[in-house]
Amino acid sequence: MTLADLIPAPAGTRRTSDAFVLDESTVIDAAPGTERTARWLRATLGAATALPLAPATPRGTSVIRLRVAPAELGHVPEAHRLHIDAGAVTLTGADAAGVFWAAQTLRQLLGPEAFRRAPLDPDRRWTLPGCVVEDAPRFGWRGMMLDVARHFRPKDDVLRQLDLLAAHKLNVFHFHLTDDQGWRIEIERHPRLTEVGSWRPRTKYGHRASPLWEDKPHGGFYTQGDIREIVAYARERHIRVVPEIDVPGHSQAAIAAYPQLGNTDVVDTAALGVWDTWGVTPNVLAPTEAVLRFYEGVLEEVLALFPADVSPFVHIGGDECPKDQWKQSPAAQARIKELGLAGEDELQSWFIRHFDGWLSARGRRLIGWDEILEGGLAPGAAVSSWRGYAGGIAAAQAGHDVVMCPEQQVYLDHRQHAGEDEPMPIGYVRTLEDVYRFEPVPPQLTAEQARHVLGAQANVWTEVMDSRERVDYQVFPRLVAFAEVAWSTLPPAAERDFADFERRMTAHLARLDALGVDYRPPSGPHPRQRRPGVLGRPIEGAPPNV
Repeated sequence: MTLADLIPAPAGTRRTSDAFVLDESTVIDAAPGTERTARWLRATLGAATALPLAPATPRGTSVIRLRVAPAELGHVPEAHRLHIDAGAVTLTGADAAGVFWAAQTLRQLLGPEAFRRAPLDPDRRWTLPGCVVEDAPRFGWRGMMLDVARHFRPKDDVLRQLDLLAAHKLNVFHFHLTDDQGWRIEIERHPRLTEVGSWRPRTKYGHRASPLWEDKPHGGFYTQGDIREIVAYARERHIRVVPEIDVPGHSQAAIAAYPQLGNTDVVDTAALGVWDTWGVTPNVLAPTEAVLRFYEGVLEEVLALFPADVSPFVHIGGDECPKDQWKQSPAAQARIKELGLAGEDELQSWFIRHFDGWLSARGRRLIGWDEILEGGLAPGAAVSSWRGYAGGIAAAQAGHDVVMCPEQQVYLDHRQHAGEDEPMPIGYVRTLEDVYRFEPVPPQLTAEQARHVLGAQANVWTEVMDSRERVDYQVFPRLVAFAEVAWSTLPPAAERDFADFERRMTAHLARLDALGVDYRPPSGPHPRQRRPGVLGRPIEGAPPNV
């Protein structure tokens, strides 16, 4: 691999002197603050190369040096320099994360075999080109959301996903843990959330209009030990985790487990089960003090499992909350009157504001989908702008932080091609090039307002993704294009050199092959990737820019 094949595209590169040879004598000299990267190099490159990469000794002559030097790199978070010459490889970061991202560049320069878990040729000569690579990310929030509520992904799949994010210099994992179709996190004080709420008796196969069902139970959950392991794994890779506990909508799995959480005065909540189909259920949480106390208890355990250094933000959903039950509920109407609210939208805002204050008092920040703007945005809340750009624009103009994740551009469950052989086709066609031309900062924002755009996120909803392979197919290779958009400082969307990116993708596909990623081939799906006869929901035409 060469400097010209790097993804994401770095800010600056230049060739220098002779190549560096990685061999049995190569040691790692890890300065304070770089211990995580040293461990990662030994575990990951050590496995691929079968080299010990031992700690440095005074006699070491072939050395990989790891250093944190913020002043050298202008104190820019995550900035780094990779300097390779015949005698040494030096990874310098403005912070510990910067050193780790430099190590990702180093791995790419070793070639696709460096992405394997064992060496193909134990006698191979591993060389790195003499060069300097200097780089820093455009955005501090470079994320992917994985929905594990609709289709559960085992712990090992989540750990693998974190490795894939790290390989692409993505640093936020949004963990969608609860929804109508399943509750996926163990809460010790409320055991029925997983005993009941993590299993559904059957599952709609395809879009919700499909006549097909998978008539077997589906479910699973992460124990608290699993969650601690996932968080520790993310921390080692300088990835933040944003846990999502959805309120007040998307809560039928919780209501099935604890019927008192629902609007018992208008619906027989004891008869509700975990939802087995897709769409938006009318069954939402009741606006009572008892429900607030219940979810405070849930969040107390969530905060203990997701420490602030890895999870400064907690996502509380707030999207797609039908108000019909509240309109019909005497208890909900009495609560609106008691609180002096204008209506049901403000009642939803009351929910969000409560947890914004609750989380703020515990040193965390609330983030929610852009519906939390309805009825008034909580003072400290940040917004995930998913229905388009409009919510993010309104929030940024009002001085709130925003993560841009518009469904029309970066929902990776949307289909990649208009061909009839795309499996369970959902939404608009979003090609690799479409994602590459996604621009997170809309032109309507002033420079001051644009500073509230924390970054961007690709979202992966799994209603029609029932396996790791299906997730791989929908996510890759488009997540690679998204990663470059979120990391690199690129020209305006229409001026981006997609031909060069496509050329680099040819080299990058060999890396994905080595990682075992079941991506969509450029020529179209393999026969095993197709799902003939399963109804999707394709939307024709170009997506609106809203």
